[in-house]
Amino acid sequence: MTDNSNLPDPSIEWRRSLGQVPYREALAEQEARNAALAAGEGQELVWMLEHPPVYTAGTSADAAELVDPRFDVVDTGRGGRYTYHGPGQRVTYVLLDLKKRTKDVRQFVHALESWVIATLSDFDVEAFAVPERVGIWTHDASGAEAKIGAIGVRVRRWVTMHGFAVNLSPDLSHFTGIVPCGISEYGVTSMEALGKTVAPEEWDEALLARAGQFLGAISQPETA
Repeated sequence: MTDNSNLPDPSIEWRRSLGQVPYREALAEQEARNAALAAGEGQELVWMLEHPPVYTAGTSADAAELVDPRFDVVDTGRGGRYTYHGPGQRVTYVLLDLKKRTKDVRQFVHALESWVIATLSDFDVEAFAVPERVGIWTHDASGAEAKIGAIGVRVRRWVTMHGFAVNLSPDLSHFTGIVPCGISEYGVTSMEALGKTVAPEEWDEALLARAGQFLGAISQPETA
């Protein structure tokens, strides 16, 4: 758990789980919290955690991209295609009421991307977003572009769910069971593969330190 009083918006529940949380269990809790917030009840939630190995399918998932379903496969309802979650990958679920912030889904997703990119920069990892490609990108040890983070969200009655995942030290061979996010031309990398040893707690602290910037970015409509 986190001391919410030191964060930019203590009305949000900032939860940190250090054990592995089964994906289906986390999804059920997100569904319940999303429904409560949409009904004007409950507390907004930002939840940092890890899952046991699992492949998740978004609304655009193509069965041909499920190459080797060696782990449980879960339909999620989020946008996007197939994604892998597992130990060594830090996932952040963001359940916020956009009616209280900005009713602009594009702006929300852009703010998530910026939050992850800024936090990676704190570990001297130069990351970036590519408009025509979903996710957070960097250059791997060979200099080639590779994905280090995934983003997938769902917005229902202006309440968000799902969020993003960043590869700290996962087994990268687990990604070969799918075509990650439908993009086969580029590889997947991690902080560990880039020579960065980052503990989950260390990543969480860095992310929380940048939370105020993220909330500020969705507090009002984005201007051109």
